[in-house]
Amino acid sequence: MSKYKEMNMGKIKPTSIKTRKSKIKIEDFASPLLPDSSFDTFWKSLPRVLAGQDLHELVKLIIQAVHSEKPVLVMMGAHVIKVGLSPIIVDLFKYGVVQGIALNGAGAIHDVELAYFGKTSEDVASSLKDGQFGMVRETAEILNQTATESKEKKLGFGEALGGRIVREKPVHLDLSILGQAYRSSIPVTVHVALGTDIVHQHPSADGCSIGETSLRDFRIWAQLVSQIGNGGVVLLFGSSVILPEVFLKALTVARNIGGEISRFTTANFDMIRHYRPQVNLVERPTQDGGKGFTFIGHHEIMVPLLAAAVKEELAGKGSVR
Repeated sequence: MSKYKEMNMGKIKPTSIKTRKSKIKIEDFASPLLPDSSFDTFWKSLPRVLAGQDLHELVKLIIQAVHSEKPVLVMMGAHVIKVGLSPIIVDLFKYGVVQGIALNGAGAIHDVELAYFGKTSEDVASSLKDGQFGMVRETAEILNQTATESKEKKLGFGEALGGRIVREKPVHLDLSILGQAYRSSIPVTVHVALGTDIVHQHPSADGCSIGETSLRDFRIWAQLVSQIGNGGVVLLFGSSVILPEVFLKALTVARNIGGEISRFTTANFDMIRHYRPQVNLVERPTQDGGKGFTFIGHHEIMVPLLAAAVKEELAGKGSVR
């Protein structure tokens, strides 16, 4: 016999599962697909649980933004471009979904190399051994020359690159985010951290030109961010430091000048959880209204899935344009 007193479980007051609130119901479950099922069937078959429910909600909010003519802004790291997703982003331009794009410096490099040469992303490990990493002449000439010219013309770096690509019509212009956005009058801003990109290794790099044109892009981006209140959406694909910081500063500038900017949606798509995207995009900006989402998964799967779902919902409402 124990010397310690036990709780008398006979005094428990049970309730019925019929009246208990349950978070999961069978109608929320996934549905198996038949062979040759459509994407619409697949989309509707996803479980309405956790990330499955969040993704449906995000798509709904994107559709609402499009119909309300509120901006959907996309921030992208270079990885998104080099894993082959440029056609997916460019395709969204046709549907009136994207109103602005922010890239880091490496994103612009990958886009330019793909547009002009149809390939990108060198083998760093092997070329680093003999000091050849990042030493290709053509990429540096295009990027650095454009920065210098855009400084003189008082253009942002992204606009200048897009305009050059459109004028020169490289063989893969149709896959260039910079070029196709320029054609569609969609601002693309390039946010460069000096010393991080291969083109900065070359003697043609002019810090004054790169800095001034990238700073102009920051002001353009801040203007875009100032429009997201009351229904806008900001999506982040694969930038763990630079672009979350750019967004946070652009938002505070927009609020400082324009007053309250709230009730918007943010979503971070990445392969692992990082501090800055979670705090500086998902949590802090929406703390006084709106909602932030986090989706973990490979971009080469998640971005096409999101884009296809948005297009499916737009087509279902007869709003494709």
